[in-house]
Amino acid sequence: MGIALSESKQNLVYSRLSRRLRALRLDSFADYCDYLAGDSSEMENFINSISTNHTKFFRESHHFDHFSAHVATPFAQAAAHKSAARLRIWSAGCSSGEEPYTIALVLRHEVGDFADDDVKILATDIDTDVLTKAAQGEFAPGAVDEVPEQYRRFFQRKMNGTTTEKVRVDKQTQSLVVFRRLNLMERWPFQGLFDAIFCRNVMIYFDAPTKEKLVDRFRQQLKPGGWLYIGHSESLIGSHPGLDLIGRTTYRRVK
Repeated sequence: MGIALSESKQNLVYSRLSRRLRALRLDSFADYCDYLAGDSSEMENFINSISTNHTKFFRESHHFDHFSAHVATPFAQAAAHKSAARLRIWSAGCSSGEEPYTIALVLRHEVGDFADDDVKILATDIDTDVLTKAAQGEFAPGAVDEVPEQYRRFFQRKMNGTTTEKVRVDKQTQSLVVFRRLNLMERWPFQGLFDAIFCRNVMIYFDAPTKEKLVDRFRQQLKPGGWLYIGHSESLIGSHPGLDLIGRTTYRRVK
């Protein structure tokens, strides 16, 4: 998976995997290693256990301000002058879905009607549990507290009596997003290029050579002039061939 687990992560790994030991009624981590070696289906549970999934709507909001101004608005203007327009966005490491749905909210607000356009957001993660949750499009009521007012019309409330039980991303917004499992270290199954790629707070778990190689793969997967958004603590050290730093953790593929 490319995840680098230093000695400082020992307590985290111990805590996460202890739950699997209890679920499987195993007495030791040595027993769990043996179990992993003998049951390939357990690998998915192992990966899900040690994956970290912390996200929220409009996290690092400056990225979405930039995306709105430099991707969504130009696309809306271009689409208005031709019968069909194509837009592809990738949310790599999408966790429970807040990031790709935020991208979709911005597009809904700026573009409006997609009836004649070919617009898709690919949302991928290695954790199958969070992908299942993300595909449902349902969140706790407090999840939308920091969503700007102009985007809240794209949510529906599920009520339990007079109390809001869940908030749900509306169907048209959900229809823009496709969720798929993907290990970033493996071969990517798509060949088309993206207008923008979001990979934020994912590469902090990789060592420097893995990160450098991944960024180069992202560059190759972008259209010339396309945008790469990375996490606030993931700034690329020095310059990276083929990418220009445009703003805070915002890069553009050189044409």
